[in-house]
Amino acid sequence: MSFLKPRWLRRCYNWTLSWAEHPQAQTALFFIAVIEASIFPIPPDILLLALALGRPELGLRLAAISTAGSFVGACIGYLIGMLLFVSVAQPVLEFYGAMDQFAHVQGLFREYGLWVVLIAGFSPIPFKVVTIAAGAFGLPFIGFALATIVSRGARFFLEGALLQWGGSRLRSMVERHFEWLTIAVVVLVVAGFAGLWMLR
Repeated sequence: MSFLKPRWLRRCYNWTLSWAEHPQAQTALFFIAVIEASIFPIPPDILLLALALGRPELGLRLAAISTAGSFVGACIGYLIGMLLFVSVAQPVLEFYGAMDQFAHVQGLFREYGLWVVLIAGFSPIPFKVVTIAAGAFGLPFIGFALATIVSRGARFFLEGALLQWGGSRLRSMVERHFEWLTIAVVVLVVAGFAGLWMLR
């Protein structure tokens, strides 16, 4: 995994995955889902996959935890964008080099509204950029909240259901290629940033 750059991103990835063996792993999954939707770069999918591989019968429960945490984090991101843009949101976005993406997402909101949240919640586009931009742009909160639940829930429950109901063959395949699959998730996060940049 030496090609995962920059180093801080790889450290975040390793820290996220390290919770898989912790007694409070499900609590950690909720917490990571919260911060990923507002400030953290690594998606909870990595930990969800690791936990569901060990306990596939908990796949849907883990999906529900991820969805709930992501919803809470999205609300936090929305409030940060609405109330604390200069003091909190702008430094976070500048740290990730995402100010141009932020401006582009606001332009998408003007044109497509809640569809942006629905698509971004299921895609590798960094969700924190969307939640912060939604608050700063003043997207209707109820619609934003519902779109978040639908899109993030669809993503996490698809993953949880595949591992819970996919049978031993699917689980064995995921387990054999788990490292590459989790790397792919990180790469998709980076690709999401790049995609927003290219769509400017």
